[in-house]
Amino acid sequence: MALKHAGIETELREVSLKDKPPAMLRVSSKQTVPVLVTPDGTIIDESVDIMFWALQKSDDNEWLEQKERSARLIEKNDFEFKPWLDNYKYSIGHTEHPKSYYRGKASKFLENLNHRLSNHRYLIDQQIRVADIAIFPFVRQFAFVDKVWFDEAPYPNLKIWLDYWLKSELFNSVMRKHPIWQESS
Repeated sequence: MALKHAGIETELREVSLKDKPPAMLRVSSKQTVPVLVTPDGTIIDESVDIMFWALQKSDDNEWLEQKERSARLIEKNDFEFKPWLDNYKYSIGHTEHPKSYYRGKASKFLENLNHRLSNHRYLIDQQIRVADIAIFPFVRQFAFVDKVWFDEAPYPNLKIWLDYWLKSELFNSVMRKHPIWQESS
């Protein structure tokens, strides 16, 4: 979403993580996605770093304003919320606790987001900031693990915010399905 917002043209290569192409493995030391190879050959393999790189190139709507506040919230998302989200999504592999335990732990972060959104339209203030774009995909993942539970959860502000992003032209324009890239293509 940040690349699109910044107007940066990219060559997208959709890959199967079950059959990682050698070209990806050559550039991604972590062997994960996303990985971006910039025109000067720099390799960026963290989503948030790709976002910051793109927005430093072009940020007409000032998504990078309040960068420090955004960075702190993104860090909480990545290191406090995301591990609980992963355990919740993949609770079959984490049998030491019931799925509801992981949902409860992850929910603490969502409560914080819901509270933030009671004070302003977006996570940081009244404008879209990089934190909104960085955190939205994770909230989306959480919501769709158990959509019935999420729809009934006491997060009215967060649901409005999530719905806004789910219906946004920006999100829908980048979520089109692409065929799996083959090295021969």
